[in-house]
Amino acid sequence: MIRRLAALAAAAFALAGCALLEAPEQQDLYMVTPKSTFDPGLPSVYWQLAVEAPVASANLNTGRIALAMTPTSSDYYAKAAWTDRAPLMVQTRIVDSFENTRKIVAVARESIGLRANYLLQPDLRNFEALYYYGQPPIVRVRIIAKLVRMPDRQIIGVASFERCVRARADSVPKVVEAFDQALGSVIKRLVAWTLRTPPAKPVEDMGLYQIERYRNPENAVIDTANCPVGNDASRVPYTDE
Repeated sequence: MIRRLAALAAAAFALAGCALLEAPEQQDLYMVTPKSTFDPGLPSVYWQLAVEAPVASANLNTGRIALAMTPTSSDYYAKAAWTDRAPLMVQTRIVDSFENTRKIVAVARESIGLRANYLLQPDLRNFEALYYYGQPPIVRVRIIAKLVRMPDRQIIGVASFERCVRARADSVPKVVEAFDQALGSVIKRLVAWTLRTPPAKPVEDMGLYQIERYRNPENAVIDTANCPVGNDASRVPYTDE
């Protein structure tokens, strides 16, 4: 009996040791910030907006901070992560930024079931640090968004916003600063485009739906700046430039 108890104790100790060895490594957690300064000429709108969680490819739909050593590879920083999965973190910052404008009646995540007049559908195409243009890396952020009129789900505008920023140093905190600046620039333009695309009042308060008005080609926007052209990255600004 004594031998059996000793064997069981040894096995339990060994299992505990294995659990300690397999414990996950400590990670430093990072986040990005919402925009709080906007053009004072933004219109005040009297409709409600729901923001979907951005669609993202599998390599970006994670809490890890993505990087690319080549145009055809994807990797992550070790011992560092976002405070949430990247698409959910970006969704939260978009909602926060709309609220900070004080120009909209109500805005919320789509998941809470807000009875919205419009639905914003972002697609997070790029959210990574690029090392193949040299070091320190260039952070590239690109969001393609669709603005959908509810409840008939008519797409009234499509826009692409892209910004690139080179980090001040090849360290995770400096790279996160570049993420914050690039995403902030994208969100600022996304918010302004969204507020300016529909009429200031809900369509149901303005008579019949005018499809030729709301499918105006001017609502299709491609807004890109400061990103590499081919192999030329000389025009990419550093953080805070």
